Amino acid sequence: MSSIEVNGKQLETDEEGYLLNRDDWSEDIVDVMAAEDDCEITEAHWEVINFLREYYDEYQIAPAVRVLTKAIGKKMGADKGNSKYLYELFPYGPAKQACKYAGLPKPTGCV
Repeated sequence: MSSIEVNGKQLETDEEGYLLNRDDWSEDIVDVMAAEDDCEITEAHWEVINFLREYYDEYQIAPAVRVLTKAIGKKMGADKGNSKYLYELFPYGPAKQACKYAGLPKPTGCV
């Protein structure tokens, strides 16, 4: 089992870095994970992260990239609901990387 250190506290993760306990999530985790990926978090990243957390609360599932793209497009408009935009924000995969930052499990269908 792996872990990530946030504010001096060790939080358990799986071997890919996803939090094991969703209740451990905080905004500070995003900064730590993003630093590991050499990614600077912007307001646009937060829009997607917060969207994913709300989506998970409603549907109890982390969406795969196709579902994520469609759902974001429906809520935030076509300029944000497309793969190009989302991959610019999350180059390691919009669903995988954004869900990881959001403290959600790895999306179904992601390898």
